[in-house]
Amino acid sequence: MRRNSLVPCVLASLAAIGCSRDAGRAREVGVSLLAKQDPFYQQMESAMREAAKAEGLELRVVSAEKSVQKQLAQVEDFVTRGVAAIVLCPVDSKAAGSCIETAKRAGVPVFTADIEADAQGVVCHVASDNLAGGRRAAEALLAAMGDEGEVLVIDHPEVSSVRDRVRGFEEEMSKHPKIRIVGRPPGGGDRGKSARAMQDALHQHPALRGVFAINDNTALGALAEIEAAAAKVVVVGYDGDPEARAAIDRGSALVADVVQHPDVIGSETARVVARHLRGEKVPARIPVDVGVIGRSSSK
Repeated sequence: MRRNSLVPCVLASLAAIGCSRDAGRAREVGVSLLAKQDPFYQQMESAMREAAKAEGLELRVVSAEKSVQKQLAQVEDFVTRGVAAIVLCPVDSKAAGSCIETAKRAGVPVFTADIEADAQGVVCHVASDNLAGGRRAAEALLAAMGDEGEVLVIDHPEVSSVRDRVRGFEEEMSKHPKIRIVGRPPGGGDRGKSARAMQDALHQHPALRGVFAINDNTALGALAEIEAAAAKVVVVGYDGDPEARAAIDRGSALVADVVQHPDVIGSETARVVARHLRGEKVPARIPVDVGVIGRSSSK
């Protein structure tokens, strides 16, 4: 019986292709962002891609668009693809536990960026020093309104980074006995919802003097209602997005912003993933410094 010499060649070629694909998967990292259209995450993604390329990693970036269910489906897809690692920007810090458990069962290491997960099993968390950021926000608000009066926090407690911001803010404000925090309505980090929270607060607290907005969408939503009501209330935001900087510069009620560095968060995340995949020991947390901008420094 004559043997077909093409068969071993074909099998060898298929095996080589399979090995090549496996090698590719070994350098692929799945990234689930919170919201791709947010300027913060756009900057973070750009820097992460640049650093990943330098490290020989291939990123597969998707966005959960603030949906817990969508983010879990994205993690399940990453696991099915056989990615080498997953970077998660949790939609909800508590709900992120399901995502981490899914990856953990498959043996895929998980890293978090910007927002921390309320769960065990994350290799490394890279984010702004939000506790310090909250303190800086309080200092900026006190500088603008003085050390007495009613203050509002427009909150988003589902997210761990925001909880840290608010904790730092309250710790600093507690040093000033004439400051009274009159409410912490949820704004969901959303402009429309935060505007409604601000509208309600202006009716409920006519003596209100200051607002801490936990991100710039929150700050800009609050600002719109303050301007519509011609209220004498000052706002400090958080992120340093271009639109917020412009509002500060034009002399609006948004007087200052705590500035994060999403580019540093992105690049540090890519580097720590690469180090881990090389078998190096990496820290459990990498804090990134924050700053503050006011009118003189917003450009």
